Parts: sequence; structure tokens; C-alpha cells
Amino acid sequence: MAHTTVEPVPGPDAAPDAVLLKAPEVPAPAAPARRRPPLALLLALAALALLLVAALAPGLLSSASPIETHPAEALTPPGAAHWFGTDQLGRDLFARVLHGARPSLLLGLGATAFAITGGTLLGLAAALGGRWADQILMRLADVLLSLPPILLALLAVTVLGTGSLNVMLAIAIAFVPGYARIVRAETLVVRRSGYVEAAVGLGLPRPLLIVRHVLPNAVGPMLVLATVGFGTALIAAAGLSFLGLGPQPPSPEWGAMLSQGRRFLATAWWVGVFPGAAITATALVVNVLGRRAQARFTRRTDA
Repeated sequence: MAHTTVEPVPGPDAAPDAVLLKAPEVPAPAAPARRRPPLALLLALAALALLLVAALAPGLLSSASPIETHPAEALTPPGAAHWFGTDQLGRDLFARVLHGARPSLLLGLGATAFAITGGTLLGLAAALGGRWADQILMRLADVLLSLPPILLALLAVTVLGTGSLNVMLAIAIAFVPGYARIVRAETLVVRRSGYVEAAVGLGLPRPLLIVRHVLPNAVGPMLVLATVGFGTALIAAAGLSFLGLGPQPPSPEWGAMLSQGRRFLATAWWVGVFPGAAITATALVVNVLGRRAQARFTRRTDA
């Protein structure tokens, strides 16, 4: 505890300036220490940058062709010439994994985008469409949520057919109910907020009110959760491709490559291990970044 030092008071004949009080010395507040980003976050960002390079410009990382066959080099183990080895047709697995990043990521991104769009429309309709619309849409969402997502996606792709676009739509159908419930809950909160009631009092048209005030505030939390959901959509897309329902050979896609490699696990483990590792690493990276974004959003809303 700091003590105030008072100098002796001079006599009455002393000048007024001689009376001095020394103020206590208050130490300056220390600057808050900057927290270093966690190592897991830095590794996830580096891996994400590598994934983006592989998806946008795989030729920068490997000049080998992902579809050119060399039967004489079939099932060559990993080495200096072929970092990930070759598959049963002699194709370079490193090049195929790199070139498979684009279709695999597009399947996950497309499915997530379709799910967000459908979930937003259904959530807004349930929250703003009245009691009957809310009851019907939410009971339908409850029925769909009671089914495993991969089973629901299988049912949808059976009706729609195979192919990349149909796989995206099938996975989106499986994830729409979850996003719809989030948007509905956020819309109900935003609709009762003061600025929305003020806009209604000023006579703002209902469509403009939804677009300008309700939609941006209701969709924000869902976009953060979608970063986590993207990893799940990626795994679901790889699962459908594993079953032969996604992009067809010779197009390099991680799920299809994993399906082809399972037949050689006993003799050529690298054919299936490296595509499977790419799926696992990508889902892990996306989940780490998504959880980080979700934590920052939660702290910001609680502040």
C-alpha cells in the first residue's frame, strides 16, 4: 500500500510556495500481454492454406497427371519418384490426392450452401408465416431430424440419381432441418427486438423489413455453425462417393479413391490410406477453425 509523504510545514514567515505536498506515485498500468494463437490454430491455418492451393492450383505442387496410367508402375510403394506411391493402374497417388481436393471440397461446400439456403427459407417461413405454418414445418423438421443424416442422404440420392449435383442436394436435404430450426429460433428473438418494432412503427414494408433487419441478424449465428457443419458434409459426401454415388472414375475424388483402395489394403496399403488421411485431415482442420469461430462469436454476443 502506497504512503503519502508530507514534508514539514514551514513557519508562518515562509513563503506560500514553500508548502509542498508530494502526491503518491501511482504506477502506470501494465499493457495487457498479447496472447499467442494456439498451436492447433496455427497448424489448422497452415493446412487450410495448403488445401486451398491444392484445390485452386494443384499443378504448383505436382506436375504429374492424375489420370495418366502407367501399368508397368502399378502399385509402386511410396518413394522419391512417387511420394504417395501409385495405384493399381500406375497413376501417381500424390497427384490424384492433390487434384481430388477440388471436387471433394466442392461437394462439401455445395451441400453446405444448399443446406443454408433451404434452412434459411424454411426457418423464416416457420417464424414469420403464422402458427399453422410454424407447426407444420417444425413437425416436418422433427421427422427428418429423427433419421440419421447419412440414411436420409442415401434415400434422397436414390430418388435423385448419382452425380456430383445430386450428391450435394441429397446431403443438403439431410442438413436443412437443423439449420431451419436455428434460423427460426433466431428470427423469433429478432422479431421481438426494439429496432424491429421501431421499423414496423415507421411503416417499413414487410419484405424490406425482413431483408434489412431480420435476415442479417438471424443468419449470423447459423453461418458460424455452418463452418463446423461443413466438415460433417464433407465426410457425408465422401461416404456417398465411397458407395459409388458421387463423381465417377477416372475423376479423382477422395471418397471414390478410398473405395478403390480398400481392395488393396493387404498388399498396397498406401492406395487407400492417403485418400482417407486427406478426408480426415480436412475435416479436422475445418472443425478446429469452426470451433474457434464459434467461440469468438459466443464471447462477442455475451459481452
